[in-house]
Amino acid sequence: MPKRLRPQKPKPPRPPKPPGLLPIIVTRLRPWILASACFLAVITVLSVLLGPILSGKEKPAVAAATRLTAPEFPEGLSWLNTRQPLTLRDLRGKVVLLDFWTYACINCQHVIPDLKRLEAKYPKELVVIGVHSAKFPTEKGTDNIRQAVLRHGVRHAVVNDKDFEIWRRYTVKAWPTLVLIDPAGKIVLQKSGENAFSAFDGAITDVITDFDQRAQLTREPLTLHPETVRASKRPLAYPGKIVADDANHRLIVADTNHNRIVVLGLPGHNVQTVIGSGAEGAGDGNFEAATFHHPQGLAVAGDRIFVADTDNHLIRQIDLVTREVTTLAGNGKQVFSQSGGKARQIPLNSPWDLVRIGETLYVAMAGNHQIWALDLKAGMMAPYAGSGREARHDGTLTEAALAQPSGITTDGKRLYVADSETSSIRWIDLPPGKKVGTVVGVDLFEFGDHDGTGNDVRLQHPLGITWHGGKLYVADTYNNKIKVVDPDRRTSFTFAGTGPAGEGDGMQAQFDEPGGLAVADNRLYVADTNNHLLRWVALSGLGTHTVALQGLNRMPPPQPADDAGARTALTAQRVRPGDQTLRIAVDLPRGYALNRDAPSTIRVAAHGSITLASGRAEVVFLQPTMPLMVPVTVTKQPGQSRLTLDVTLYYCQKGKEALCYVHDERLELPVSGDGALHGLSVKRSITPP
Repeated sequence: MPKRLRPQKPKPPRPPKPPGLLPIIVTRLRPWILASACFLAVITVLSVLLGPILSGKEKPAVAAATRLTAPEFPEGLSWLNTRQPLTLRDLRGKVVLLDFWTYACINCQHVIPDLKRLEAKYPKELVVIGVHSAKFPTEKGTDNIRQAVLRHGVRHAVVNDKDFEIWRRYTVKAWPTLVLIDPAGKIVLQKSGENAFSAFDGAITDVITDFDQRAQLTREPLTLHPETVRASKRPLAYPGKIVADDANHRLIVADTNHNRIVVLGLPGHNVQTVIGSGAEGAGDGNFEAATFHHPQGLAVAGDRIFVADTDNHLIRQIDLVTREVTTLAGNGKQVFSQSGGKARQIPLNSPWDLVRIGETLYVAMAGNHQIWALDLKAGMMAPYAGSGREARHDGTLTEAALAQPSGITTDGKRLYVADSETSSIRWIDLPPGKKVGTVVGVDLFEFGDHDGTGNDVRLQHPLGITWHGGKLYVADTYNNKIKVVDPDRRTSFTFAGTGPAGEGDGMQAQFDEPGGLAVADNRLYVADTNNHLLRWVALSGLGTHTVALQGLNRMPPPQPADDAGARTALTAQRVRPGDQTLRIAVDLPRGYALNRDAPSTIRVAAHGSITLASGRAEVVFLQPTMPLMVPVTVTKQPGQSRLTLDVTLYYCQKGKEALCYVHDERLELPVSGDGALHGLSVKRSITPP
């Protein structure tokens, strides 16, 4: 009989051992550990992708294997600075940088110097192409873009993308946007905003290195034909702003692209003085030596003239008594800053216009979209109105938003501003008021040419404004008109100008992008910027007239401060070592004389084993009388040294002082101290162009 087994009672489970501390911590922190692991993984990926950018050296954003092909340019578009359209196909082997811009945009203007730096650094490898995709209707015209190209010194090729064809092909969303294309025609990097040099310099270097190693880089320079050959020969070049000095019967003109300030007497418009050498620079000093860079706004206090030195990002002061130029505000850096402080130590951002009330200078800071205030006594400067956001928003001084304020005036109770990018006229309370409002105009993309009242009024990128007789006179720049705005009734009507660009006088006057206004002697003076003219309109409305400037020189296109005019190499001269005399004789044409109202100079610089009087390396002669006798000391050393003579002479035909010319030349004289001659000699004869 089988043995039956007794059923067994199940044994009670053995009580578990008490867990250790570590398992408890791990169990309770498991969700946090998993989250931290994910976070660290994300940080690791981001550090790989963004590390080069955050470290200050941007790498190409797209790996070579995954780069998209850059879309080709459409056919049938207008091009500038080149005799034929460019194609990306023909540019294979070159590094190409596209700059999508519109010429009214201050941010786009800030990119231009960076593009020039990149072009100078990579002259054989890089081709920059400006793709002009216009915001305003006036900006669509090729002739208007040509004027902007000349005004801003753009020398690379520019295509008129007036219908946004290229813009759409590259899915661009904002001005300015830059696109880097490698020599194989692939997109490397696309970025919006300013600071183009720092954003693209590293990427361009990497692309050049990569394609150089592949032997796929072309270093043959691209032949361009800059529009500068068509520049105007009128005495003024793109005059930006003007101001009237009623107490002293003067009219002061910012001769913007000649980098100088011109003081005219009233009512005869005779040239009283010229401030600035004409070279681009930020040098203080006497009237003949001081330099500016595209000065715009002006204000007057007795014998002092204040200047918005726009492209230097400085505020300058001219003293008509001592004949000296000094810097009041700005450290020369262009920075979007909201901080004030000691005026000479802070960066500014494209100061465009000025108005003085007592000891306060109010500045239309176009690049910051703000109004700033400079305390002339304390030497302190800070934002006064505007949050820095680009918009048309009314409110308190700190809450309100402006958009590229480019003109400013006052009735003594309020400031009035030509808010160019919103095509509006704004008002700003003076202390103790704290409000900002709008007289006429709507918003960033609401513009046109419509007279009327309130929100029905449309302007198009106004740049100039002045107060007189209870009314605001407005340079409605892109409509080529002068408007009268009543700030109380909020009305606007056309005062002068028919609309089409031109320079016709009379009752059917024409203007071409006028930028500045001033009232003197019952006349409204107009800086007719693209016409290179000074005009006036009778306040009675009886027609427009062009001012004939007597004795003001035509000037050559301005050179950078470290450049010179045409260079001439002279025959080497061998002299005895020791003290010598350099004799300089520059003969003017028969019947011509130096213009004593213009800053003629001869600058002599010594290089190598030559020194000038008192051991100096350079000396400048103002309004030189020939012959010039310059003491020099030559040391006997192996090899040659040299003297350079930068000659800038303004001369006019006697009896016809309106017919004036400028001679701008660098003479280079090699010198050695191992010869038998005693004395050095330079003789030149000038022939009128």
